[in-house]
Amino acid sequence: MTIKLSILDQSPVFEGETPVDAFRHTVELVQHAERLGYHRFWVSEHHDGFLAGSSPEVLIAYLIGQTERIRLGSGGIMLQHYSPYKVAENFNILATLAPGRIDLGIGRAPGGLPRSTKALQKGITEPQTLSEKLEELSHHVNSTLPDTHPLAGIQASPIPQQPADIYLLGTSVSSAELAAEQGHAYVFAQFINSDPAVAEEALALYRERFHSASGKKPRAIIALSVIVSDTDEEAALLATDMKNVRITLADGKTLNLGTVAQAEEFGKQSGQEYTITERDAEVTKGSKETVRRRLLEIQQQYGVDEFIVTTAVKDFGLRLRSYELLSEAFSELSVGS
Repeated sequence: MTIKLSILDQSPVFEGETPVDAFRHTVELVQHAERLGYHRFWVSEHHDGFLAGSSPEVLIAYLIGQTERIRLGSGGIMLQHYSPYKVAENFNILATLAPGRIDLGIGRAPGGLPRSTKALQKGITEPQTLSEKLEELSHHVNSTLPDTHPLAGIQASPIPQQPADIYLLGTSVSSAELAAEQGHAYVFAQFINSDPAVAEEALALYRERFHSASGKKPRAIIALSVIVSDTDEEAALLATDMKNVRITLADGKTLNLGTVAQAEEFGKQSGQEYTITERDAEVTKGSKETVRRRLLEIQQQYGVDEFIVTTAVKDFGLRLRSYELLSEAFSELSVGS
């Protein structure tokens, strides 16, 4: 089984930098990734925080003009905030501008603090569940809205020759179940939820319950945090600043955030009692030999043929170097065919 390598870039704004710097780095990175042969390059959606990418579809449109071949997509659009019809229109335009190169990744988290969620959902009069929105979105993207649907007859224009591929991103068994029920590709975000038991259960359930009536086959991808350096010691040092911060609200809801300060602000805005836990982030790190060996183990463990990696190293030069070394580690395994 060959391995495809892809990149998730969150356009981080590190201390001493501006959003202009963050986007400049994103553009340089996607061009670098294309030269190195990475399969796809996804950008994320985050609001009211330290990540610059609040509108993936706008950023993707710009990146189309900066690249030639690499697949581009969202990791992911927070569909709970938006009209499925409008999201379909946005991605139909992208798929028309770059035929065969566009992925539509859907996220389940709010992508920001409670106040940004409130702002994004202001004025919504007909709330739908994420499952209902995802199903409607798929119909709009693929022009398959049934005659019995309340919006029958409407089209999300333009109609591309090759619609965007839809992926559901998640960190739980329930997200895997939803992807399986609706016949979509599934990305398990191991860099957010590093519990191998959950990942194994989610992927097993996804494959077992995958709805194949449309003729599609299950496609599973693991997203993980990776740092590659010239030595194991250098990679370990770069990973020391990376933390996972989780907030648990009184109602049982949990959410992963970037910093303790963000988690505290989220808790205050929620109006609930809360607890915060901080631990070292789960990072696959080391020399290219070490990382290659570990990724091959993960491949066998989860039965996947693609990894989407994110490398949140503050020094942009070292970030680029990490992706270079990762590409070299798998160059003989037909990276990103």
